[in-house]
Amino acid sequence: MIRTVIFDLGGVIVPLDFQTLYGRISERCAVPAEEIPHRIAATELVPLLETGRMSGEEFTERISESLGLVATPEEFQFLWNSLFPPYTFIDEDLLARIKKRHRLLLLSNTNALHFERVVESYPLLRQFDQYVLSYKVGALKPSPEIYQAAIASAGCAAEECFFTDDIADYVDGARRAGIDAVRFESQAQIAAELRARGVLE
Repeated sequence: MIRTVIFDLGGVIVPLDFQTLYGRISERCAVPAEEIPHRIAATELVPLLETGRMSGEEFTERISESLGLVATPEEFQFLWNSLFPPYTFIDEDLLARIKKRHRLLLLSNTNALHFERVVESYPLLRQFDQYVLSYKVGALKPSPEIYQAAIASAGCAAEECFFTDDIADYVDGARRAGIDAVRFESQAQIAAELRARGVLE
């Protein structure tokens, strides 16, 4: 029996609009939009930020330097958060229906610069009982540590947890931890999976 339902954040609840993100950054520097993700990845700074091993301030300075971007911290944060459009893949009603009888957790690889904005921008996140975040845990999916943190927060056995994520490797990581997990495709698909498990009527 499922007692806790766990959702990923980006690509499941909240869409990720990388095209807008890279386009807006490109407008402020001399780097073409298509080159920006490669430049950012080459710095190897994002994993440090998302595991809490680098402050948002240092990340802002070093990424700006690597891109030749001149921006105040506030301007950088606006650009960095242009990743998130003003709509969601999951309706708050679905989360509210789940929460009537089950614990509801969010499990995400994220960082403080993003998550603070996300909480402000998407009121449906108030439905979650707890957030299990990589920058707080100090580990990224698919590392076993972050799934164990989620299981501990769930307050039940791993097999009594249901998890959905849009990335197959992260679903596999959850399954290795003993969690019942499926890859996210749509709200309708997840609702059907939850009905099959008796979570929804």
